[in-house]
Parts: sequence; structure tokens; C-alpha cells
Amino acid sequence: MNRIDNETASRTPAGREVQANPAFDLRDVAQMENTFITLMSAQIQNQDPTNPADSSQYINQYANLAQVRSMANLTRVAQGSLVLVDNLQTLTAAGLVGQQVKVASDSVTLAGRVIEGEIRLTSPSGSTQLELVSESGRRTTLQLGPQQPGRVPVRIDPAALGLPEGRYRLEVRTDSGEMPPVELAGRVVQVRTSATGPLLEVAGLGQVPFYNVVEFGGA
Repeated sequence: MNRIDNETASRTPAGREVQANPAFDLRDVAQMENTFITLMSAQIQNQDPTNPADSSQYINQYANLAQVRSMANLTRVAQGSLVLVDNLQTLTAAGLVGQQVKVASDSVTLAGRVIEGEIRLTSPSGSTQLELVSESGRRTTLQLGPQQPGRVPVRIDPAALGLPEGRYRLEVRTDSGEMPPVELAGRVVQVRTSATGPLLEVAGLGQVPFYNVVEFGGA
């Protein structure tokens, strides 16, 4: 169970540190309150009875201190929530090993196996194409034909397309001008943590950030 401390940084499983803000240390705020009450009591006891101080000044100053304490509490709760969310995200990602996912990707690594996925159109398209651009700049066009709004299945067969192994950039072209992302299916083979969150190693897709996953499960 993670521990949140105001003086030390809390480290998440992904390696990120959540550093407490020194300006909002609850012990500093409590000390300020104690000092203020002590000084206020001394000032009241030693004030001139014929010319007493305006009590509203004390009330306003104490209200300001109460507001600072409230902000400090909110800061500590927010820090704890950030660590909790990061822990849950990492545990969820770790549980995906061996599972099928679908991720939004603008590239694919071909190694002989067929890659399946889809694109999602919001407008009708009389001509829909998926272009695969090799690292050398060679373009191979996969004709998807006229399509209605909704899911459009995509099947990338390297052997049928005559594509050698390697990394390819993906570009969708439609006559409506819409350029939706390509969602590719693959099996998670490994999960790594990083400073920006979990990275999934997906077969045929390489390392994919956890936030790029758009669908879990499937065949």
C-alpha cells in the first residue's frame, strides 16, 4: 500500500514521483495557526482597554489561515489520488499480458503475419484507401472501396501485398477528406513501465502507450 508523506516524494510503479509542495506542508500550516493564536491572545490581553483592537481583523486573519489549511488538505488528497490512479493503471496494464487488444496506431511492423483491424468513418466515402509507407518511402495502397459511416474492416496481408518485413507508416485517405486513425488488433506480449505510464508490447505493433488502447478483448 502506498504511503503519502508531506516531506518525501511518493514514487509510483511507473517510476514517476509525486513531490509534495513545500508551500502546503500541513505541519507548517498548523504551526502558523498555533503561532497566530498565541500572538492574538497576547495582543488581546495586553491591548489598551480604552482603545481595543477591531475584532474583525482577527477573524479575517484566522479565516485566511483556515483557507490555507483547506488548500493544503486538497493538495495532499490530489497527490494521493494521482498515485492511486497510476497504480491502478499499471496493474490493469499488467493484467493484459496474453490478452487481445485493439490500439490506435499510425504505424505497423510487418513480419510475415496477417494484421487485422479497422477504421471508423463518420461520413460516407466513395473511395477509401489505406496506404502503407515503408521506411524508404515506397507506398503500397490497399483499396477498401466505397464505405458507409461506421466500422470498416482492415486486413493487411504482407504476402498478398508483396511487402517485406519492416516498419510501415499508415495513412488513410477518403474522398470525403476524412482521415481517421487505424485501429489494429494484436496480442499483448509484455508490459513495461515508463515515466509517462505503462507501455504495452503488442505483437506486430511494437511498443504502444496504454492510453492508445481503444478496445479490450476480441478474438
